[in-house]
Amino acid sequence: MGAANKVPGVSGGIVAFVMGFYEEFIYALQKFNIKAGKLFFSGRFKQFYQYVNGRFLSLLFLGMLISYFSVSKLLDYLIERHELYVWSVFFGMIIGSIFYIYKDFTSWNSKTILCVCLGILAGLSISFLSPATQNDNLWFVFLCGIISVTGMALPGFSGSFILILLGNYVLLLVDAVNALFDTFVFLGSGDFSFLTDETHLRLLKVLVVFTLGSIVGLISLSHLLGYILKHYKLNTLALIMGFITGSLGVVWPWKEALFKTDNLGAFINDSNGAYIIENYQRYIPELSLQTGFALLCICSGAALVLGLEWYGKHRKHIK
Repeated sequence: MGAANKVPGVSGGIVAFVMGFYEEFIYALQKFNIKAGKLFFSGRFKQFYQYVNGRFLSLLFLGMLISYFSVSKLLDYLIERHELYVWSVFFGMIIGSIFYIYKDFTSWNSKTILCVCLGILAGLSISFLSPATQNDNLWFVFLCGIISVTGMALPGFSGSFILILLGNYVLLLVDAVNALFDTFVFLGSGDFSFLTDETHLRLLKVLVVFTLGSIVGLISLSHLLGYILKHYKLNTLALIMGFITGSLGVVWPWKEALFKTDNLGAFINDSNGAYIIENYQRYIPELSLQTGFALLCICSGAALVLGLEWYGKHRKHIK
């Protein structure tokens, strides 16, 4: 989920949905309520840990954290050098996810079909929006945290792509995260010079505010989703299925980046010196060896998801 959340167009919620722990994830987050607060602040930490399903959440978030600083680094490297093939694998994974969730959904009626269509329309609409400019105002950063975390709670709704639309993807998921990583490196080497670096401290402050917004958004959204899943489960699942289907437009492998320019037509750079992507122009590929390998990557991505689904159903027999 950590790696998926960082990649624009890919939703960490899809991972939870396909792997079969999506509802447990939402209901565990719902446990962060008044009762949990009373247990925690009264010092009954063991009861608090059990009440909020602490073992499940701690292992999940630890895995996400490790993934964020390891697997996602590898993804950054691969996207930079083999972008077409990486997007092809993701495209295949989402196709596999769609096949997996549609084949087990049997409650088709006019309402669920409408929800699927609305989800598809919303997913496609988001993929063609143009990004805003970067904004490090702390209130806006807090709002970004609340909004971007929807990618974890709503399968098919990419939080990182939403940050691109809000203009803060590089600031929050690249610059701020790198600042935190550099802080650990400085502390490990006994170098405290970063304490006088205003830019570094500002990025750390931005990351803290973004994290707080994400926590608030995740907990509040989980309560809303928990209520909806309890009372409108079939329609909600149909809407999620539509979101996932619509997200194929975001991760379509064959696309060219359209870079942001100023009034004179010159490319605009971010804080790292890289050109800022404004949107993508998608196209139908020509038959070639490269296209054939990309199609093979799509098949591999779909096979990976379906293989995990098969393993999940047969793991008891395998053991």
